[in-house]
Amino acid sequence: MDSLEFTDRIKSLERNIGGVVRGKPRIVKTAVIALLSRSHMLIEDVPGVGKTTLAQALARSTELSFKRIQFTSDLLPSDILGVSVLDRPTGDFKFKPGPIFANIVLADEINRATPKTQSALLEAMNEARVTIDGVEHTLPAPFMVIATQNPFEYKGTFPLPENQLDRFAVRISIGYPDRESEKEILSSFGPTNTWSGIRPVISRDDILALQVMSGKVRLDDSILDYILAIINETRNRKLFTLGASPRGAIALKSAAQARALTDGRTYCIPDDVKEMAVPVLAHRVVLRDERIGGQGGEEEAIEEVLRNVPVPV
Repeated sequence: MDSLEFTDRIKSLERNIGGVVRGKPRIVKTAVIALLSRSHMLIEDVPGVGKTTLAQALARSTELSFKRIQFTSDLLPSDILGVSVLDRPTGDFKFKPGPIFANIVLADEINRATPKTQSALLEAMNEARVTIDGVEHTLPAPFMVIATQNPFEYKGTFPLPENQLDRFAVRISIGYPDRESEKEILSSFGPTNTWSGIRPVISRDDILALQVMSGKVRLDDSILDYILAIINETRNRKLFTLGASPRGAIALKSAAQARALTDGRTYCIPDDVKEMAVPVLAHRVVLRDERIGGQGGEEEAIEEVLRNVPVPV
C-alpha cells in the first residue's frame, strides 16, 4: 500500500463515519486514530448525543466483526468472556466463547456493571487474550474495546477505577451538535437506527496494514523528549496528586504516530502530540483539588501543562 493509497483509505473511513456522526470531524478523526494505534476508547457524555452511534458507525464502516454488550448490574464476567460447558456425549468441557471474541466490542454503559465484571476486561484490553480455567484464549486481531458511560448519572453506577481507566488510551466527549448539523440530523434521520445503512469501506487486512504503518511513523528525539516533558509535568506539578503512567506515555506516542498517518505523513510533528494530549492524558490524572475535577477540570489542567512545556522547533 503506497502513501497515496493509505491516505485515501483513511479519508474514506472518516467520511463514512462522518456521514452519520454529523458536525464532529475532530471526534471522528480521534476514533479512527484510536483504531489505527491499536487502542481502546472511552466515550463519556450525556445520553442522546451519539455515543453508541459513533461506535456502531466505526465498526460498520469496516469489515471487522462486531459485538455489543449491554452492561448492567447483574452482568457476570462469564457473560463477557465465555464459559466452559460440559459436553455430555464426550464427558469433556468445551469452551463457549463470549461476546468479547470480536474485533470491535462495544461495552455500552460500562459503569453500570459491578467492579468484578468491569475487571473481566483488564486482561483482554491489556494483552488481547483471556484466561478461562487456566487456559489462555487469544482474541481476534485487530481487537478494540469501545466503552460508553454517562458521567452525570450516579444511581446504580460503579465509577471506573484508575487501573481500568488507564487501559483506555483515549477518552472523548462528543458534545451537542451545532445548529446546522442538528438541522441535518432532523432532516435526514428517522426513527430507525442511523447506522443501519452504513456499508464497509475498508477491509480487515487494510486495517492491520495501517496499524503496522502507524507503528513505523518516525519520531525524532525532540518529539520523544517533548512527550516525556509533558508526562513529567503531570507528575511534578502541585496541581495533580496522580500523574500519567508510563502506559500513558506509550499511548500518547502511539496516538501521535496514528494522527500523523491520518494526515498523510510518515513522521511526527509537535502538533500531533499537542492534539492528542488531552484525549490521551486527561482521564489518567487526578487533580489535587477535587472540587475542580470532572466536567472538564482534567482537560483544562492538561491544557495548562501544554502551555507550560516548551514546544520543540
